[in-house]
Formats: sequence, structure tokens, C-alpha cells
Amino acid sequence: MRWIAIADGVFARRHEHLDQTLGLVVGEDRCLVIDTGGDELQGGRFAAAVRELTPLPWLVVLTHAHFDHYFGTRAFLPCPVWAHERCRTALLRDAEEDRRAWARRFREEHKPELAEGLLQAELVLPTELLTEEAELDLGGRRVRLIHPGPGHTDHDVAVWVPDAEVLFAGDLVEQGAPPSAGPDADLAAWPRALGELLALSPRVIVPGHGEPVDAAFVRAQRDELAARSPL
Repeated sequence: MRWIAIADGVFARRHEHLDQTLGLVVGEDRCLVIDTGGDELQGGRFAAAVRELTPLPWLVVLTHAHFDHYFGTRAFLPCPVWAHERCRTALLRDAEEDRRAWARRFREEHKPELAEGLLQAELVLPTELLTEEAELDLGGRRVRLIHPGPGHTDHDVAVWVPDAEVLFAGDLVEQGAPPSAGPDADLAAWPRALGELLALSPRVIVPGHGEPVDAAFVRAQRDELAARSPL
């Protein structure tokens, strides 16, 4: 695990497990934690790492309802937890099946500690919901939570930090592997969602998995997804 300083008060936290990238944006009065990891041990380690950088109270935003992005949330409570309104619906519908399916997979991969950690993690539902966009004041810095349309899921949320020109894209962008298009992805709409994010003219895009990238990388990934989408 390691921090990458993206800009003043803007950080990406890289994890070897699933090649995941979490985020942190620090203002003058509070900070924003972007995703929380896949179980309470991962969440606790991430919370401790955040405390190495700032003592400020935190808010949490979940980019989408895939297990590796939210089962670590308990470590950050009590705090507001932001997500798209359909993310909450997806958590209520799918979290327990996702938990069981991934626990089976971890056992098959001879990773019993990951399976047990996931089975023991508490499901924490978001408390603050957005439909299209919300703006958060961190004190001297405002960030926007943006739903650019369906793509990786029907409820993806990206985090735009305009003063730093940094975009946290969640799993709408993936570096080091092709974008993961599961059964809840919308391949036809995904390129349009990336186009909405590129229109912000980000200097750096932080993916949900992999190293930070630039706009040219995201344009190429958008074109790749367009070629994969159904006619």
C-alpha cells in the first residue's frame, strides 16, 4: 500500500489487492474519503493511513456498489456516507450475494483470510443520496460528485476536484487491465459517460483500479469501449 500525491491535498492510495486505488481530498475543515475497500480490515488500514495525513473529520463517498469499494465503510463511522440513489438500491439488492460469491472465490484461490474478512464485514448503507450531482464544501475547497450516466454500473459517481483539475473516476476508468464490464454494465452508454467526464478537462484521472492516468488514456479507453458496445 502506498500514497500517491496527485496535487496539494489530493491523494490516491494504491493497494496491491485487486490493484485497487482509493482516494482522499483534503480541505481546510474536513476531508473526503473516496471508497473504503473490501472489508473492515482494509477499511481500518485505510482509515489509519488517512489519519497519517490529516486529523480533519471525514466524509465518505462510494463510487458504486461493487464489494471492494464499500465493505470497509464501518471503519469510518460515524460520518455522512454519500452515493448515488441507485447505489443504495443495488446494495440492498446485491450485497449479500456479492459477499457470498466473492468469499467462495477467495476460498478457491486459497485466501481464507480474505473470505473470512468479507463474511464478517458490516454492510453500511449510504446516508446522503444524489441523483445527478452534488457539491460538497470541504472548507476552502469545493468538490463535485457527478453521475455522468450509466457505464460500469447504472449508478457510478465520479469526484471532480476543480481547483486541482483532478477527477476520481471509480471503475468507469481502469488502468492495467481492460475495463470490467459485468452484468450491470451498460456498454452502449459507457462511452458517453466518459465523454461527459472528459468535458471537464481533467489534468489527472484516478481510476478505481490501477495508476493515475491522463485524458489521452481515457479517450483511448472510451474508444475501446465504443468498439465493444453492441450496435
